[in-house]
Amino acid sequence: MRKLTAFLLATGFLLAMVSFTFTSCTKTGPQGPAGANGKDGTNGQDANQTCKLCHSPTKVDSIAVEFQLAKHSWGTVSFEEAGNVGCTPCHAQEAFVYVCKNHIPSTFSLINGKWNNDYATIASDALGAITCFTCHDQLHTTYGYSDITAFTNIAPVSMTMWGGAKTIDLQQDGAKSNLCVKCHQPRPLTLTFGSPSGRLFPYDTLLNQKSMVMWDSTTGAKNKFVRPSYRMHIHYGAVGAIFAGMGAIEYTGGTGGLVYGNSKHTSVASCPDCHMAPKTGIAGGHAFNVRNSKETALGSGTTWNFNGCNVTGCHGDDPLSATHAKFANTRTTVKGLLDALATDINAIGGGHDILHKDPDGTTNLWAGVATGNQDGYLDIYDASANPNGYWRNPSDNSAVNMAKPKFPSLTMLQTGAIINFQMCLREYSLGIHNTEYVTALLTNTALELNAAALTDRGVSNNNSGR
Repeated sequence: MRKLTAFLLATGFLLAMVSFTFTSCTKTGPQGPAGANGKDGTNGQDANQTCKLCHSPTKVDSIAVEFQLAKHSWGTVSFEEAGNVGCTPCHAQEAFVYVCKNHIPSTFSLINGKWNNDYATIASDALGAITCFTCHDQLHTTYGYSDITAFTNIAPVSMTMWGGAKTIDLQQDGAKSNLCVKCHQPRPLTLTFGSPSGRLFPYDTLLNQKSMVMWDSTTGAKNKFVRPSYRMHIHYGAVGAIFAGMGAIEYTGGTGGLVYGNSKHTSVASCPDCHMAPKTGIAGGHAFNVRNSKETALGSGTTWNFNGCNVTGCHGDDPLSATHAKFANTRTTVKGLLDALATDINAIGGGHDILHKDPDGTTNLWAGVATGNQDGYLDIYDASANPNGYWRNPSDNSAVNMAKPKFPSLTMLQTGAIINFQMCLREYSLGIHNTEYVTALLTNTALELNAAALTDRGVSNNNSGR
């Protein structure tokens, strides 16, 4: 019994000591002075409502689905051109944002003994797939609707084809078209001869010195301008210049020529009006398509989206359709003019066409635009791009190339005609974008070529109507 009592007394003492120890460790001192009140914040519920101004099934969520149908989204060029500082300003997001933010000019500068187009990005920004942030560069800035309506560029666009000497400025609809034209514009031709090389082609010479020889196939390296190649062209973005009614080589056509003018589209309509019209299938909205069909399909059966055309103040009183005379006849007429100019240009080959053809709609974006399925390239041999080319490449000394016939000589007028053909082919709409300008351009260019051909044959222009 004495042992149990001693054990309990000892245990009680230890428990008392533990209790004293923990009590001593957790003992608090007197309360300090009260701190300053914090700044009132916005309730989390309000922030959530702000996000839903845009992020809802009827707004951004719907737009994201539409954008999946746009070539801006599914195209692969942003990956193919990544790292190319000269091409990515129109093919990659970060490069486009860079040239807009830094107001990069389209002038030419002499750098390391060669003329270079200043319109380029920097190596670190030469990348990026096209996304919402390409055009809407202020998204998630204020988290309000104003972020969506702020665009990367609505300023007048300096034409890189002309080295900044011409400017496109489409002010209607809040100048939104300037955002599109920033990329959808033709690229410059540059001189492959001379020291230093790379200078902008003197387009005024094409207009004012029509009989001057641009390329002499008999002298080769003694030429002073451009050495013809498969890709002697103005690139692909002709539509911005055609829509604005400027940038092509504007021949007068002599006494029978047409006066240059612009359709109402140039001053009244905008790119979003038609290309972002209320959607029908895969056309309209942020898909940017005007046809509810595969992009390269131009034949019968194509379903067009006229929702942007048939509105009050435009064609609402006389709605357009694929068979409406104003639409169908315009395209038929322009196609005939395009075909006629192609025939005149191909005559330079003296029996073999010089314009390249490709009927495959998967490789030729303009298949079917012209009857001959031209794509705007020249049918000159290129080992990788045109291995079946008929004409000799002046820059290739390989045996297979040297066995081909020499590409014919070109005058300034003939070179200008090729440029105008490319412009009117690659604007893609067969004159719908700007009927007056395209009609005058094709008509006057053909008149000039025919007059020059008659003169070369020693036939007086006075007898050209016989």
